[in-house]
Amino acid sequence: MKRKKIELPSDPDLRGALPALRRAAKDALRLAIETGTSCYIMRDGKIVDIAAEHRAGKRRAHCRKAKKSAAG
Repeated sequence: MKRKKIELPSDPDLRGALPALRRAAKDALRLAIETGTSCYIMRDGKIVDIAAEHRAGKRRAHCRKAKKSAAG
């Protein structure tokens, strides 16, 4: 998926807003993962819990590792 090029505003406060929002989103996801809570975003018009997706991905990776060590 290509990202659209964004024009930067001339106001320095506004220029720093997008990176600040991205940092806040990353921190919110990290906190949700650490505390076992939800972190919702809107993706393709649907509300999605990305913390649950992350936990499910970690669980699948852990299960694959366990199966490999048991078989090996």
